[in-house]
Amino acid sequence: MDSKSSQEKYELPRKSDHKKGQNGDEDIVAEIMGRYFCPSLITTYTWEEFNFAGHRIKITEATDSYGAVVWPSALVLCYFLETNVKLCNLVDKNVVEIGAGTGLVSIVASLLGAHVVSTDLPEVLGNLQYNLLRNTKLKCKHEPKVKALVWGVDLEKNFPRSSSQFDYILAADVVYDHPYLKELLLTFDHLCMDNTTIIWAMRFRLESENWFVDQFKKLFHLEMISDFPSLNITLFRAKRRHQNNSNECILPVGC
Repeated sequence: MDSKSSQEKYELPRKSDHKKGQNGDEDIVAEIMGRYFCPSLITTYTWEEFNFAGHRIKITEATDSYGAVVWPSALVLCYFLETNVKLCNLVDKNVVEIGAGTGLVSIVASLLGAHVVSTDLPEVLGNLQYNLLRNTKLKCKHEPKVKALVWGVDLEKNFPRSSSQFDYILAADVVYDHPYLKELLLTFDHLCMDNTTIIWAMRFRLESENWFVDQFKKLFHLEMISDFPSLNITLFRAKRRHQNNSNECILPVGC
């Protein structure tokens, strides 16, 4: 990761009697996954329940869409936000989540006091809106908003840089073997201002993900907050680099 370290120290809490297993993360992974409850009754729709920010969060999934199920990376990110409220205080902050899927991360950020814009592809917005409304109505300081975002498409039109000033960009499991990694990088670049912090949970799978990280590091200072070998998930924090006047082509699109 980047050699430049942050002055702020983020960490995930561990029990005082923490015991490292084969992967060194058994206790904390058990704590994170313990926030998840799967119903035993068979119903006409698929739902799961989570416990974050002092609330029981009920998520309805859309099983016909890859982006409409809750992946473990989202739980890791939610746990981080909940347990780092002093260093990562979301109260009254402007937050955008990209690739929100079912909306769990956006819901937790809203319950923690943020102004949230939850984004994803148009076809999953109905389920996303439903989950946000049922879990945040009359429970949060600011009502979250849902907005379509197709990575790399009409970014300035839909999210003008003059008015889309975000304190935090949240992302969970948006990097995997899909054909839109370049467009995703463009989207991070467009939404991230000099004072924006990116908090990103990623599950490493294939070499293409390593390529994305290498390209990402040309634009952003990247810091590993924590990793979870048993889940193959890494939690990152990133800030924009101040570019020099080199001729290096940072973004691969069009190079």
